[in-house]
Amino acid sequence: MILSVAWVLLYAVVPPPFTITMAMDEHSITKDWEPLSNISPNLVRAVIGAEDGKFCEHNGFDTEAIEQAMKRNAKGGRIRGGSTISQQTAKNAFLWQGGGYFRKGLEAWFTFLIENIWGKHRIMEVYLNLAETGIGTYGAEAGAQRYFHKDASALTPSEAARIAAALPLPKQRSVVSPSGFVRRYGNSIARRIGVVKRDRLDSCIYK
Repeated sequence: MILSVAWVLLYAVVPPPFTITMAMDEHSITKDWEPLSNISPNLVRAVIGAEDGKFCEHNGFDTEAIEQAMKRNAKGGRIRGGSTISQQTAKNAFLWQGGGYFRKGLEAWFTFLIENIWGKHRIMEVYLNLAETGIGTYGAEAGAQRYFHKDASALTPSEAARIAAALPLPKQRSVVSPSGFVRRYGNSIARRIGVVKRDRLDSCIYK
């Protein structure tokens, strides 16, 4: 427990240099850390709209989503966790991909720590810098350069939405030329960006 707290305290001020996910990636790694101030608000709002509309409200856990996930899990099949952005950040920064109750238990502990030590701004910053945005590509800046040949600070709502739409399955979903579900989902996320801004669902990030 002491080591885990020290680890979280270190990452509160130091960009995570590498992750277990990156170490297990069979492809060459491209990443480029950027402070949240250098990442377009469009992408921040896109991931809130797509992944976690209650990000600024909850304490790291969306109890309603967890209850729904537990009901699905009771029916069998692959374990689903109803993860928030905070939980995904804890997993990406400190743990490994994949399900299982042991991993989820560790994820809950690290989520508790980052919520109470880092706060929402740092959680979002780490999330957008560690999230896998494509094959061997990690973070908003690397994704923006790969797909749109521009800085993450310059992403348009449409571009940000397309990156957010691919996040759940970055190795399988196309950002550059999406079709079918991914295209429709991206268009839906683009519309949600305005809703997130209008309803101040990003109030913990932008005052």
